[in-house]
Amino acid sequence: MLEPSLTWVSILQLLGAGVVSGFCASHWLWWRGEQRDVGALGALSSSAAIAAELLLGGLLPLVGSSTLATGIELVRVLLVAAIVLLALPTTRALTDGPPVRVWALVTGALLLLRVAWSALSVLPAEATSAIPAVALRPQIGVATLVLPIGVVVGYLAVAGGSRSLTRRGLMLVIGGTVSVVALTLGTALPVSSAGPALLGLWPISLAIVLEVFALRQMRRTQLRAVRQREMHEAVARLSNTAWFVKEPETLLVRAVDAARDLLGDPTLQGSLRTLSHGRFVAELHSAEGTHRSPAARSFLLDLAQIVSAAAERHALAHRLSRTAFTDALTGLPNRHAVDQHLAETLEQANVERSRVALVYSDVDGFKRVNDNHGHARGDDLLIRVGDFLRGACLDGWFVGRLGGDEFVLVVPRAPADSDLLALARSLRHDFGALGPAETLGAQLTVGVAAWDPGDVIDPDGLLRQADTAMLEAKRTASGYRVFDRALRRRVASERHRRAELEEAVREERFTAYFQPVADATTLEVVAVETLARWDHHGRMLLPADWLPLAEDTGLIVPIGLSVLRQARRALERFQLPVAVNVAARQLAEPDFLEQVSQAWGEAFWEHLTLEITESTILRTSSAVPALEALRARGARIALDDFGTGYSSLARLARLPVDVLKIDRSFVKEVSSERGRAVLRTIVDLARAHELDIVAEGVEGVEELTALVELGVPHVQGNMLGRASATVPIRGPRPSPLVPRSTF
Repeated sequence: MLEPSLTWVSILQLLGAGVVSGFCASHWLWWRGEQRDVGALGALSSSAAIAAELLLGGLLPLVGSSTLATGIELVRVLLVAAIVLLALPTTRALTDGPPVRVWALVTGALLLLRVAWSALSVLPAEATSAIPAVALRPQIGVATLVLPIGVVVGYLAVAGGSRSLTRRGLMLVIGGTVSVVALTLGTALPVSSAGPALLGLWPISLAIVLEVFALRQMRRTQLRAVRQREMHEAVARLSNTAWFVKEPETLLVRAVDAARDLLGDPTLQGSLRTLSHGRFVAELHSAEGTHRSPAARSFLLDLAQIVSAAAERHALAHRLSRTAFTDALTGLPNRHAVDQHLAETLEQANVERSRVALVYSDVDGFKRVNDNHGHARGDDLLIRVGDFLRGACLDGWFVGRLGGDEFVLVVPRAPADSDLLALARSLRHDFGALGPAETLGAQLTVGVAAWDPGDVIDPDGLLRQADTAMLEAKRTASGYRVFDRALRRRVASERHRRAELEEAVREERFTAYFQPVADATTLEVVAVETLARWDHHGRMLLPADWLPLAEDTGLIVPIGLSVLRQARRALERFQLPVAVNVAARQLAEPDFLEQVSQAWGEAFWEHLTLEITESTILRTSSAVPALEALRARGARIALDDFGTGYSSLARLARLPVDVLKIDRSFVKEVSSERGRAVLRTIVDLARAHELDIVAEGVEGVEELTALVELGVPHVQGNMLGRASATVPIRGPRPSPLVPRSTF
């Protein structure tokens, strides 16, 4: 039966072991948490050693005197050594003391002596007979325990003296000291006194203080984890808000408010500074410069980086938006900005029931400035035009550059057409009054169009009307024009005529008429010229009625190819060479040669003459290689309306020409001596270059006789036969045509 004096000690030891073991589980969870606190590992290790020592101490009386009891005593000695040794790193982790490596080595060496003495003291007398008796005295055992404990106490003193010891650290030091004193007294006092009780319960004080401190530390760690989670959520909220808040200053205020709420510092302030190259730096700091934890500093840094990144992003977006909506040269709004502003202005005017005017300006002579003075001076001219129009704007007006040398003014609440005409006149005259040094000899051509309440809201249509007015002013050389009812009717008529022309091309309602080309002496028909007629609802329209529109719209290309195909069929029908007119727009086509080859075919090229005006062949120099290729196949090139162009006589030799067609204006003057002299010069020039001659517009016998006397070999005109679907034949019909290879 156990001694009564030891029963309550054993019970307390077992209870203490159970309680401390429960705390070990909480320390394990604490250590395995997100924070990975070093103090948690120290508390876990120390608590585990204390629980084991108390458990073995409580179980020892139940074992009695046996070899197992001796082993348990040795294990307890080891556990005591472990508790004393673990006190060093645990104290360092919880009190932020100095390094413990040297202290741990000294303490470990002394504890090894204590373990060795304990092992010798429990051996039988015959096993220790060779060991001096003095080495086994209890005083030596006490000394081997007091010395390592003294080293630990010394470390506690050093840690407390060199570091600012917190209240929790002081509690741990006190509890450890009480346990050390109890352990020392329990070892030194005899068995008959309170020594065994102190020796059995000495870890209780240390365990109580350690667990209290550990629980508070766990709570602190949990609060820190909650705080960090709240910081992360605050950073995420501010990051999301940054995409919706347009002003960086507003975002900075929200960041400061979030930091104040979480850190509990009402003195916290924020600043946002601009650096070079569109960079920004934001800072969050306390007015007193309070020292903060690393987590708090990282939190403030994250908030500041979000604010600075948002500021840089908004600045970049502003620059990109400005680039997208601003002309880089003049600094004026560009075409995209003009379209947007005009649409918004029309919407507002529709609500207010007010007029909107659009002033369209074009710089006459801009190409000449670029060609004569260089593109740098041309750019300078555009900048001056932009500055001039900007200075002419009143409040609420809008000026922009569409591109090239075209500028617009958007005038809300516009006045009547007479006032708009006066505005256009003043813009042209005031710009011209700047002088040659400012304008470089260029002028403004101004067109104005107005939108009235009730009209369809069509920004593009209003822009086209102003452009049409400007082009009309350029065509008439007036310099300014308002898109009025008369111009509107003419534009509508042209639009209607264009639609009819497109329909006629689709339905192939262009018919080839043929005018004979006769020998001037025998009046025998030697060839025919193919002329196009538009079958407009049963009435044949001459080219003068539709040719300018066809050339402007490009429809002359399919019309010309259709006439060429009909001429090819007429060649076989009449057995006569044919001539076909070629427009400048046809020559400008990149595949002109392929189109002509496909429309004519592979044979009878020697019976085809392509008539090209003098001005056309000079303007379209890129067509010369194609004309030379056609001549190589056998086709002939006729220079139509010779004498009305702008070429010099010396250039005639370099042109791919086989025939000169004298314009009818020279033929009409053949009765005068001056006109006869001009015709004689043309005939001599053609003979010198070995060119055939055809005189156009022969209307009377006197003209024909004079041309014969001058030596003109071929003539055509109404006197000899009007253009018709059939050809009058004079003289013997030529023999059937025989194709020859031209390739």
